[in-house]
Amino acid sequence: MQSKLDKLVVVILDGCRYDTAVAQLGFMNHLVEHQQASLLKVKSEMPSNSRPLYEVLMTGVPTYDNGIYSNYHAQRSKEWSLFELVKQAGGKTGAAAYHWYSELYNQAPYNILVDRIQHQEERLIQHGIFYSEDTYPDSHLFADANYLVNQYQPDFLVVHSMNIDDVGHKFTADSREYSAAVNRADSLLAICIPEWLQKGYQVVVTADHGMDEHGLHGGTLAAHREVPFYLISNKREQLQEDHFQQLLAAPLFCWLLGIAPSEKMSDIQVLMKG
Repeated sequence: MQSKLDKLVVVILDGCRYDTAVAQLGFMNHLVEHQQASLLKVKSEMPSNSRPLYEVLMTGVPTYDNGIYSNYHAQRSKEWSLFELVKQAGGKTGAAAYHWYSELYNQAPYNILVDRIQHQEERLIQHGIFYSEDTYPDSHLFADANYLVNQYQPDFLVVHSMNIDDVGHKFTADSREYSAAVNRADSLLAICIPEWLQKGYQVVVTADHGMDEHGLHGGTLAAHREVPFYLISNKREQLQEDHFQQLLAAPLFCWLLGIAPSEKMSDIQVLMKG
């Protein structure tokens, strides 16, 4: 039986700050320039660290309430996530992502011997390919994602890339290496996104947090908190704002999918025209 959900791929470029995205994501900004996509600026929640913000992006619940306070909180989420809401609506879920996604929404702790590839209908992430090395090539990650699209046709797919964050910590956001990592991700998006659009997917490209000139994030700086949000969807014209708080991302994903948000998610009417 075919799902009635509107399909969505959410790409999370870990550690990609807003200004570098504008400077280096040539394909994505080409789509914006030709009115094929919209670019919005998102202000991330705090602490501006990865695992807490994965939870924010997937549940719309702030850190003080969701209990994922730091990168060291290797535990299952206690909130209603996008994966659970999609399953409840009769849809299929998938992820090509860092192993922390498996720990948050499938099982913790992650065991590479059994959790690397998961295809189990009863789990929240029903079709997952997870990696645990920050240096796992983005080229492989996007190939994993494309495999999931072609083989399982998930209604909601998260694609989470780690190379930008890894390079930023090693060389800082002011480095050639950091800019090059963002630039490389753009080339991979240029390969995959046209394929996904052809298969009927809407696409979001965003980030959890940014990176500063010291190779750090986690704090309050604009470099830590301002991230891009590219939206390719025929629904994008209904949005009136060009910036929003990250807590609105999860209910916005629900709206794009055509499913009801959880009770804890914020109201996105502030973003809508009319």
